Amino acid sequence: MKKVLVIGGGISGLSTAWLLDKRAREAGISLDLCLFEQEQQPGGKIKSVREEGFLCEWGPNGFLDSKPQTLELCAALGITDRLHRSNDNARKRYIFTGGELHRLPENGPSFLKSRLLSWPGKFRLLGEPFAANPPGTDESLAAFGRRRLGAEALQKLIAPMASGIFAGDPETMSLVSCFPRIAELEREYGGLFVAMLALAKKKKQERKEGKISSSAAGPGGTLTSFKEGIQFLTDTLASQLGKRVRTGVAVASVNRLGDGWEVRTMAGETLQADLVISAAPAFAAANMLEGVDASLVDTLRQILYSTLNVVCCGFKTEGLGHPLDGFGYLVPKEEGRTVLGTLWDSSMFEQRAPDGMALLRSMAGGACKPELMELPESELLQRVRDDLQVAMGISQPPCFSRIIRHQQAIPQYTVGHGKRLEAIEGRLSSLPGLLLTGNAFKGVGLNDCVAASQATVDKALAFLGG
Repeated sequence: MKKVLVIGGGISGLSTAWLLDKRAREAGISLDLCLFEQEQQPGGKIKSVREEGFLCEWGPNGFLDSKPQTLELCAALGITDRLHRSNDNARKRYIFTGGELHRLPENGPSFLKSRLLSWPGKFRLLGEPFAANPPGTDESLAAFGRRRLGAEALQKLIAPMASGIFAGDPETMSLVSCFPRIAELEREYGGLFVAMLALAKKKKQERKEGKISSSAAGPGGTLTSFKEGIQFLTDTLASQLGKRVRTGVAVASVNRLGDGWEVRTMAGETLQADLVISAAPAFAAANMLEGVDASLVDTLRQILYSTLNVVCCGFKTEGLGHPLDGFGYLVPKEEGRTVLGTLWDSSMFEQRAPDGMALLRSMAGGACKPELMELPESELLQRVRDDLQVAMGISQPPCFSRIIRHQQAIPQYTVGHGKRLEAIEGRLSSLPGLLLTGNAFKGVGLNDCVAASQATVDKALAFLGG
């Protein structure tokens, strides 16, 4: 019987452990599997808390159904019937600029009519097919935006998108690491407009032939969660793993021991394992592996994390001042506001707020404003209220508020991230029986984490002889 230890009980660790257990049993491999999570509750950043009738998501609020990974996991868990898809409001997205909210255009005519971009900005964006070729190096998202779409589109479209997904700084974010599909389309078609036309033609042909359409260039899909909140997914994984999940256990170190590994906890407990899978954040993995490989540890510590403040506010819908007919809005840095964006959670999903109430969830901080983490909660809440009044005309005080502060929230895939991944994979190749997974490497969304877990399980089974 092989001993396997998974470190970290977020979505990455839980899905890795569950999938490995399932596939090992199917392959006839006998495992003694255990997962350590340092917090008392598994789930990592995923936490759905209902207070006073408001369901506040502390981290991600769902996943897009345009990719199969999380849907496949839900099917395997037997919880597909519990899925809760966002309504049509979620398709309407806004940008706050110039003192007002502008709906993101969905087609050519609405783009031309929109006042989101100036006419010079529109003409520059329409000149995208004639943009300069990529430099052949790891280009920043900001450099890509200026080169292909222009400075105004970068400021009002690309940078807010980057803050909404990564809470990142587009000047330092790696295009190919953060948005590999966009980089791939440029390489394959020579430009984004040409790519969109080609994909639209392909999709039309596939629909005509009755085939499943190919993925679009953008994120696409429907935001999907559960009525209980996205924590239902991690709760289900933990429940089905049962006693193999040990909470309140922090790992101090992982070291080589013969052909296997020795894991020591902060409480002084020592365990031996044939295979160790770390699904902890990069900085935590680095601390655990200090005695294993100095080069690996140094590279892991180069993966930085942004801060993030999540501010949930509940309001009475009567006299609110805004219809909340959408997903929410993002804010360009140049507007000088506190929030990166605000999600209208109760407009996207039913039962997120009591009858006659609305739930708004604002994000503040990120790579561009780490100093907001130091603000007292009362001041942060007031700043968010000020922003909501300016953007949406909300003058009434919230009847409910909750602030969640993440000191190390989202890994930043800065320029050079691809080289760092190559270095990490190179060092791991000389350390058989040690695997790393999680959102620090190849994607920060739920689908990305589950996809990474699937790939990690493939490697684990190959090592174990499956």
